[in-house]
Amino acid sequence: MAHRPTSPDRDAPIIHPPWPAGALTEVLTWARDRLAPPNGRRVLAVEGRSGAGKTTLARAVAGRLGAPLIHMDDLYAGWDGLREGVEELRSRVLEPLAEGRPAGWRRFDWAAGAYAEEHPVPDADWLVVEGVGSGGRVLRPYLCGVVWVDAPTAVRKRRALARDGETYAPHWARWARQEDAFYAADQVRETADLIVENPGGPPPGPAVQPPSATGGCVPSA
Repeated sequence: MAHRPTSPDRDAPIIHPPWPAGALTEVLTWARDRLAPPNGRRVLAVEGRSGAGKTTLARAVAGRLGAPLIHMDDLYAGWDGLREGVEELRSRVLEPLAEGRPAGWRRFDWAAGAYAEEHPVPDADWLVVEGVGSGGRVLRPYLCGVVWVDAPTAVRKRRALARDGETYAPHWARWARQEDAFYAADQVRETADLIVENPGGPPPGPAVQPPSATGGCVPSA
């Protein structure tokens, strides 16, 4: 088990495991102790700034838990739609699940600039949601835990631009300002349950793909 100092803001452990295999093991060990809500569906949010490695970790965790995976990238209403994406997740997925109703999310078509087809959320014991906003204040009552992935800014930018290239480059500063405002208001890192340090390096090869499939632009991995 990795050494677990605490965050200066609260009692969340901060871990420094080998990336990504050690991080996966640590998160799965921690997740086993999360209590199921009355509806039986445990929802885990994997949070952190753009390029931190959230998607890599969340895919691996979802694969091991047999959980559907929802990417916030599919819910944002464009480059300025972070808050809209959070509300989509709350109203169309988390609130219905908490009430025992069927849930489904709408994919935002970045090219068309509008929401498109709806995807039902499959039944499972767990649901994993990853991306900026997945641990937002309004969503916390529905979550069994929030994992925050940390990485140095230079590493995050290199990873994000290497992945998305010219698609993302003109929007890096624009999206970063939106992250700044969101995290200043919602204090997601400060209230996370587990903080995982990602030291950087190239992203690994494809992880196990969970039951749901997504597409679209990717500002938040």
